[in-house]
Amino acid sequence: MHHVGIPVSDLARSVRWYEDVLGIAPNGVTIAAANPAIGAIVEVENASMRASFALAGDNVLLELIQYDNPEPEPFTGRNCDVGVMHLCFEVDDLDAAHRDLVSRGVYVNADPAVLQDGDGVDAGPLAGTKILYLRDPDGIQLELFELPDDTGNDNP
Repeated sequence: MHHVGIPVSDLARSVRWYEDVLGIAPNGVTIAAANPAIGAIVEVENASMRASFALAGDNVLLELIQYDNPEPEPFTGRNCDVGVMHLCFEVDDLDAAHRDLVSRGVYVNADPAVLQDGDGVDAGPLAGTKILYLRDPDGIQLELFELPDDTGNDNP
């Protein structure tokens, strides 16, 4: 995977938020585009956009994109809606991350949960994993994920 593109309403605000809250600093690459060829590729008539890239982890770039034209509509997708995706970031200590997010005023959907078999959950190989969902400044869903100690770093 090369990058994940995230349309945002305010590029400068989102760049600051992703760096300050998630520690994902811009890598110095920014682009701007406003021509018919780009508009055709993204299927947005008269598209004009600016983007900033930031390295998330060892090898995935986030591309934060602000469309200046046409004016974007606010994000309203629910996690269950087709096409709505989320980014998941692995953390070493989800409880500490949760406390930090709350102290910063970041919107978290609910307190962290531990995936355990029972009560309507079949956790399978992810039993013991802690999860937390939060929202960025545009309401885009993000997930934090802490694997249990006994699984090491063997991702499912």
